[in-house]
Amino acid sequence: MTHALPPAPHDAVETDVVIIGAGPVGLFAVFELGLLDLRCHVIDVLDKPGGQCAELYPEKPIYDIPAWPVITGQDLVNRLLEQITPFAPTFHHQQLVEGLTRLDDGRWLVETDGGVKLAAPVVFIAAGGGSFTPKRPPLPGIEGFEGTSVFYAVRKRETFRGKDLVIAGGGDSALDWALALREEARSVTLVHHRDGFRAAPHSVAEMRAAVQAGQITLHIAKLAGLEGADGRLTGVRLENAAQGSFTVPADALLPFYGLTMKLGPIADFGLNLNENLIPVDTEAYETSRPGIFAIGDINTYPGKLKLILSGFHEAALAAQKAFRYARPEERLRFQYTTSSTTLQKRLNVA
Repeated sequence: MTHALPPAPHDAVETDVVIIGAGPVGLFAVFELGLLDLRCHVIDVLDKPGGQCAELYPEKPIYDIPAWPVITGQDLVNRLLEQITPFAPTFHHQQLVEGLTRLDDGRWLVETDGGVKLAAPVVFIAAGGGSFTPKRPPLPGIEGFEGTSVFYAVRKRETFRGKDLVIAGGGDSALDWALALREEARSVTLVHHRDGFRAAPHSVAEMRAAVQAGQITLHIAKLAGLEGADGRLTGVRLENAAQGSFTVPADALLPFYGLTMKLGPIADFGLNLNENLIPVDTEAYETSRPGIFAIGDINTYPGKLKLILSGFHEAALAAQKAFRYARPEERLRFQYTTSSTTLQKRLNVA
């Protein structure tokens, strides 16, 4: 016995592609799909485009974007938004995708917790690692300091100007911000539980040179407690074998212990999953369900590299296959933006 697929609701908005996730890879997918004259609606749980780059690392420098020796996370997002302006995508912010249903005409119905309903032949999942929350140090009363003296991201460097700053962690974020904020802060203390770091070797070397120069204080210790009142820190208690318990002055604490990733409702979309990642083919980065593609950090395949530039490549190839679903009766002609007047008109440069 076969079961009929449901028809599209009358209140569903029709489009060519629904993109779940408005991070850099999702934004670049708008560009690649726009070149093929495919209309996009973009859904994201955050209140603005940019994903992790805008929410957690807007001022963090990125060094491996082609043609940009250095660019901040927010500047990268701004450039991508500028690039997709000709294609006028529709954004649905502060919306969590709760449902993904195959319709009787083969399209997909995407529904959000805010009542948005979209019907499209193609869905791109570009949700990074899914929903993400910073890992909180297990310190009593830390919640009372969050947002005023404890921060899990640097959104404005000026926030820390003239402050006594404690940064905890041993990865790239901790070292990068310890080095960057020494210019704004009155003092920077870096805390890590061991004298070994997971950051890039050049960052570790630069940090150790800054410690030698007296620009950063390094403590091999663990966080033991917070001192202060009414959401305002006065000090951070540390512990190690050599000194026991001691306190360092602090106006602000930045714990960089990474992120906890959760797929959320994506786990219920009926896709094959491998350790909370979505396996895809390497021809078009399509999932186990026809017309659904996964690009960026949320997918997995042999040789996968979690780099923004890899996600850009995946978006370009996925767009080519997406065209065949969205325009099955049209012939796809590969064209270059440098020579195609059609593409140049779509980009408003001709």
